[in-house]
Amino acid sequence: MKKIMLLLLACVLSLGLAACGANTTGANTQNKESQEAVQAINHNGKVLVVYFSGTGNTKRVATDIAKATNADVLELQPVQPYSKEDLDYHNKESRVMKEMDNKALRDIPLVKDQPDNWSQYDTVFVGYPIWRHNAAWPIDNFIKHNDFTGKTVIPFATSVDSGIGESGKLLQQMAGTGNWHTGHRFASGASASEVQEWVKSLGF
Repeated sequence: MKKIMLLLLACVLSLGLAACGANTTGANTQNKESQEAVQAINHNGKVLVVYFSGTGNTKRVATDIAKATNADVLELQPVQPYSKEDLDYHNKESRVMKEMDNKALRDIPLVKDQPDNWSQYDTVFVGYPIWRHNAAWPIDNFIKHNDFTGKTVIPFATSVDSGIGESGKLLQQMAGTGNWHTGHRFASGASASEVQEWVKSLGF
């Protein structure tokens, strides 16, 4: 009986050590990938922050990023702006709820979707709120109408509780060009210090 207990104890210890080793390897790999991504950013190049904001949360984060990176800013404004009533998620007849249910309504013309001096920018931060687990669609025409070749693109999103999910990856697929990062999601009430800490982690 004692031999069986010792054998079981040895097995448990072996499995524990193996798991720790795997976790360490995974962490090291993630850190390496993160460092490589940061090193790929041209920190001496020109930076542009482009964003769409429905209620002001994304605008606040975009402003903080622009301050921390000394970036130019372009706010994406729909030709038909969203009113408070349009963004009422509790009303099935509101504009945003109809657009959520009907993809044909999501082609949102923008006042300006092509930045001035676009070719001069090396790094582009792209900001948006999360709508139904995706990037808010008013940003789509900016993504479709610009060539991101040679640019580092860093998504950032705001939401009450949804994560950034696959939103950045889907935008990357839509763009078809550019060196896209995973991006970061901020809570609706994110502080300026939180934003600055994230920007700092990118090497700015």
